[in-house]
Amino acid sequence: MTITASTLSRAAGAAAVAAGLIFIGVQINHPHLDATSLMTTDVTVRNSLKLLMAVLALAGITGMYLRQVRQTGVLGLLGYLVLGAGYAIIVGTSYMAAFVLPEIALSNAGFVNDVAAATTGGTPSGDIGVLRTVLQVQNFTYLAGGLVFGIALLRARVFPRWAAALLAAGGAVTIAIAVLPDAFYRLLAFPNGIAMVALGWSLWRSARQTPATLPATARLSTASVQ
Repeated sequence: MTITASTLSRAAGAAAVAAGLIFIGVQINHPHLDATSLMTTDVTVRNSLKLLMAVLALAGITGMYLRQVRQTGVLGLLGYLVLGAGYAIIVGTSYMAAFVLPEIALSNAGFVNDVAAATTGGTPSGDIGVLRTVLQVQNFTYLAGGLVFGIALLRARVFPRWAAALLAAGGAVTIAIAVLPDAFYRLLAFPNGIAMVALGWSLWRSARQTPATLPATARLSTASVQ
């Protein structure tokens, strides 16, 4: 199989679509997070899928950025780096939630409850150390990155503008939803997930159409030279 820029763009588009669908899916009927629920198979599977989502999203936004690197300029680079950092941190925290916290919950349920509270925007009653800072950085980079990257995509006019606007709005809405109960907090997944699906689909379609146009252009160029 020949690896081309078009092939990689299609793969990135598919990854973004999958990430958006997973992000929405894992939030549906999500149980409240605490030491007890973190030890269940249901939540372990959800957290494992969140880890996969973050990896796929990293691939997806990389493809989006490279597709319009000239049009987005410095703002696009800044948004991509910040949002990418947010997803990279989510990889780590999702791994921790899926495979580390369930083991700790058996011996220190209070600590796990505090981590779960901080994860969903609450205030832990005890000291969770550097994890609180990590979660705050994760929330900030995800919020700011989505907002800035969404604005850059909106200005570039390469992908559907409504999807870019939804991505930016999803980041901004975090500020309001973060102070609401856990059930409302999880509603944030829907605008961001829909935006990722739409942007990924647009990237996949545009990359798929490119090879079909290149041979015709090449033939016309060759004919004109002859």
